[in-house]
Amino acid sequence: MTDVIDKPIIDGCHEHMLPTGRRALLDAARAQVAARPGLLLHGPAGIGKSTLVTALAADAPPAGTVLRCSPAEEETRLPFAGLVGLFAQVPESCLETLPPEPRTALRAALLRGPEPADDRDRLAVRVAVLDALRALAATGPVLLVVDGLQWLDEPTAEVLAFAVRRLEGPGIRMLAAERVADGGQPERLRCCPPGTVELPVPPLTDDETARLVRADLAADLPPALLRAVQETAAGNPLYARELGRAARHAPAHLGFGATPPVPPRLRNLLLEQARSLPEAVRHTLLVASAAARPSLTLLRAAGLPDPAADLAEAERLGIATADADGIVRFRHPVLRAAVHADAPEHGRRQAHARLAEAAAGPVERARHLALARPYEDEATARTLMSAAESARGDGSPGTAFELAALAARRTPADRPAEHAERLLAAAEYACDAGRPEEAGEAAGAVLARSDSAAQRVRARLVLLLGAGQALESAEDLIAEGLLDAAGDPRSEARLHHWAAVRGLLCGELAEAARQARRAARQAAAAGDTDTSIGALATLARVRSLAGEPVAADAALAEALALVGGAGGGPESRRLIRMRAILALDSDQVTEARDQVVRLLQEIGGSAGAEEVTATLVALTRIQVRAGHCREALRTAARCSRALPRTAPALYAAALAATTGATADEARRLAARAVQASEADGDRLFLLRALAVLGQAELLGGDPRGAAAAVEALERVKELGEAMCAADPPLLHWYADLAEALVVLGETDAAGAVLRDAHARLPDGAPGSVLAALERAEGLREAGLGRAKEGAVRLRTAVERLRHLPLPVELARTLIALGAVERRARRRNAAREALAEALETAARIGAVPLASRARDELARLAAGERGGEAGAGGPELTPAEARIAELVGGGATNREVAAELFISVKTVEGALSRVYRKFGVRSRTALAHAMAVAVIASGAAVEAVDDDQPASAAPPMTISQPARVRVPRTFDTRS
Repeated sequence: MTDVIDKPIIDGCHEHMLPTGRRALLDAARAQVAARPGLLLHGPAGIGKSTLVTALAADAPPAGTVLRCSPAEEETRLPFAGLVGLFAQVPESCLETLPPEPRTALRAALLRGPEPADDRDRLAVRVAVLDALRALAATGPVLLVVDGLQWLDEPTAEVLAFAVRRLEGPGIRMLAAERVADGGQPERLRCCPPGTVELPVPPLTDDETARLVRADLAADLPPALLRAVQETAAGNPLYARELGRAARHAPAHLGFGATPPVPPRLRNLLLEQARSLPEAVRHTLLVASAAARPSLTLLRAAGLPDPAADLAEAERLGIATADADGIVRFRHPVLRAAVHADAPEHGRRQAHARLAEAAAGPVERARHLALARPYEDEATARTLMSAAESARGDGSPGTAFELAALAARRTPADRPAEHAERLLAAAEYACDAGRPEEAGEAAGAVLARSDSAAQRVRARLVLLLGAGQALESAEDLIAEGLLDAAGDPRSEARLHHWAAVRGLLCGELAEAARQARRAARQAAAAGDTDTSIGALATLARVRSLAGEPVAADAALAEALALVGGAGGGPESRRLIRMRAILALDSDQVTEARDQVVRLLQEIGGSAGAEEVTATLVALTRIQVRAGHCREALRTAARCSRALPRTAPALYAAALAATTGATADEARRLAARAVQASEADGDRLFLLRALAVLGQAELLGGDPRGAAAAVEALERVKELGEAMCAADPPLLHWYADLAEALVVLGETDAAGAVLRDAHARLPDGAPGSVLAALERAEGLREAGLGRAKEGAVRLRTAVERLRHLPLPVELARTLIALGAVERRARRRNAAREALAEALETAARIGAVPLASRARDELARLAAGERGGEAGAGGPELTPAEARIAELVGGGATNREVAAELFISVKTVEGALSRVYRKFGVRSRTALAHAMAVAVIASGAAVEAVDDDQPASAAPPMTISQPARVRVPRTFDTRS
């Protein structure tokens, strides 16, 4: 392959053309170019090296010199071709400054004089290049750029190797790119300066490839085509672009196992040498390319006389090889697709016919049979449906979908009923495989064309299942389905159950309960046990959310009785998951975890993506509360793989990040979960996502984050009230809202929230709910200046949590206690609480909480170094400290309120408390008192260790103001 593979796509490329996944790599490369004498990018053809080189070279200072060459394969035998390119921009005046002998030799190498004749002349060329580079560096920075070291002619490579070993100082840097095979190492590092950094250019991820193709086409490919492009390109940007452009004109359904179209231009580049191979070798490669898992055994069974010898020939050209176990592997997936696409149509059919006879399993046999007969044929369609059922039974719903969809396309036009049934089967398999777009397409086709009411009902049920959480707009779909289902109690029961699920997700709890009870009655009358169980499970969830645990448990018990208990097979899974969530909400964390872990082990690969995701979300919730923070991150990642970019998966990722990652990451993921839930109209997950967003904003403990937390958590409160929800998680979120209001100094509003929460407390409320409310009440007491009373409430919460398996809640409450004790000058008590919080958070991997505990301990140490209590003035709450700082800077109360997203009344109240703590009555006196406090505690500020976190957030002492200015003279109402 020639270097043209890298160049056509990237010529004239600028940074804005970089694929999304390359920006971080570009930033890392820039840092290395700035810090090191050289950077060598390496990777396979088409991976994007030249794009990065172009973007990096564009960063060169305008006053500097860029010497660049981009050699091609045909230039490797042309002596000094690379040097001619490098020195094309070097002015003749620079060469005139060289000594005569080196100048003459260099001019000859650059074709400006006779060719260097002997070793002395070749040495003179090297010396001349070295001297010329030094002369250029004397006038400004020099950047040497070689894009394609693998094609650099040997004489130029020797000159560069000589020069770069002798260049010193930062004036000359080198940027190079070298093509290597996948996983290979560069072979021409000697051409780069000592200390050069080798940076491999990795393949794009599937998501990055999808974004690249979408941007290149300015349109979305159908899911099946996009997946084929992703698998075939294997992260190579050039291949992805070329395949995407060709796929734009391909049928939306490639057919199970078929490769995407490979355009002639790319085939010509990839197969230039392969086309010269003997006919037998090319035929072996074609049959191998047609097989999903080619092996020497399979190729022999397909009638090929000596596939091992044929593949040895192909290996010589780097196309394909057979390993020690006889498994045949193409060097890159795009080569397999190119070989297949390059063959004539009749040749491809013959290859699939051979493989259909040789295949051992029903799935592969059916696939090859269908590809060998690309026309309507009822026998082929039946074979494909049988294979689809076999694949689903083996836990491969994606394969089952592909086979059933192919069966529908092979069904003769005079069999519309069979065609619709096969499309519906394909749609149901697609739902199980987590492919809702394809499920909707297949079910929508049946809904549009079928004359059968039963088939239309079934299609609507598939559309409801494929909608996931987005059921807000499904009211008409359900109503129309009930019209078609009239007189069929089984179908009516299923549709009423979907109406109950919609009501649950949309926050219409009373309607959800009514529909669930009706669905359960109709299903029982129709003998539909599965729907009865599902409806009762939904009823249990509604009752739990409404704060009726006894009614929820009764519904669950009734459902479990229908399946013969918890061991009743697949029908009991949803019930087990629901019972685990009820146990979790009752603080029975260990019991909940054991149930869900057993459930995951039981379902294995047999469950659909929706069920797997629901179970993984439940496990993430359990692991977060149990303090298994690292495990929660891994479980959330599995959610994202099962159903990426969906509200449940994003919620799980955000929740795990609040304890195991960083506040910024948790905030980012929670915001995406909120957006996804709003787009779906899913109020249930919107409630959860907003709550996690509020918790993420609270992690920093600063007023700005608290203001954002209040905004999110007030929406939670409003949604919960609209839904008539009163389950334990909602009361936890009330406590979070009160805590955020306290941080802002809104103690009256916090008191109102807490009174509302207590009014909603059921009899026998879980201990964790009581502890959360006690924590918020303790912080409110401290915020009102009653630190002693606040500490008592917080110690009560700590002692309550010591008896519960909730280490995250314990660490969070200990941090709150330590902060209050520190502000009250009870340093030993503060140190004890914060040290325990840090030990607990570090042990369980709660990264944000460990950071908060360290920050509080650092403030405590800083205060101790400042002397006895009172030496640096009174301590302020976070909101008071920030308000005092802004007022000291000359801000009006209205300006302070706008800056901190709080009311003017709150500013006035906080400023009054600051006045009392300092014993002053005006802003002028406050400014004077603050200045005295700063002078008195100056030594403490100087003594703070250099490694104290720069982001240490309030609570802070007045001995740590960021700035103090002479304020205007206003009273607290200004």
